[in-house]
Amino acid sequence: MRPGAVALAVSSLLALGAGPSAPSPPLPARMADTGGGTQLITAVAPKRASTTGTVTWWDLRGGRWVRTGSAPARFGANGLVEGAARAQGTDTTPTGLYGLPYAFGIEAAPRGTAYTYRRVHRDSWWCQDNDSRSYNRWTEPRAADCRAAESEQLITYRAQYAHALVIDFNYERPVRGRGAGIFLHVNGRGATAGCVSVPKDAMRRILTWADPAKRPHIAVGTTSGTTAVTRY
Repeated sequence: MRPGAVALAVSSLLALGAGPSAPSPPLPARMADTGGGTQLITAVAPKRASTTGTVTWWDLRGGRWVRTGSAPARFGANGLVEGAARAQGTDTTPTGLYGLPYAFGIEAAPRGTAYTYRRVHRDSWWCQDNDSRSYNRWTEPRAADCRAAESEQLITYRAQYAHALVIDFNYERPVRGRGAGIFLHVNGRGATAGCVSVPKDAMRRILTWADPAKRPHIAVGTTSGTTAVTRY
């Protein structure tokens, strides 16, 4: 076929919509809100009942969101649920857009970590007692009004809490019964009790990437439906 005929054929196909489509905008560009910073973590599951998905971390560069890294993720044993409707003890991961107040871990912070990083000691607890004034707070030692049976002694989760970031779910103004101790942390043996988890090397990479001056947030959701991550 002559060059002119080839060009005409290509033009005809494009006119008919048969040509290559424009690439879809990156996920953060399709979201309703990204928290106003220049860093973002997305934790996305295929559907609400899923216990696995993908965590991706992004940087806003020159007005465009660029994927910096990604890793397989695990969610709650009973899937995901809208954060405002979540009930404590349901093993569900709350969807929504949340800040990341600080990091912590049993092991030392990876070199280059910019976040405030709190080391876990033997008397470090996360209070989940709805009757305690320390509900959904780190308490060291365990608060007198916080029952051990209703709390996590952080050092006992040596794999999961080697490194972690606190997710600001029900944290700033806690609502009793909604849930406590939701973190981004290292994988355990399977699905979580409501947190988001990733392999240890990914958690370390996230900690060395995250910069509190860039106001990173985490958006948790599904690929579609009422808990779609693009709603947040």
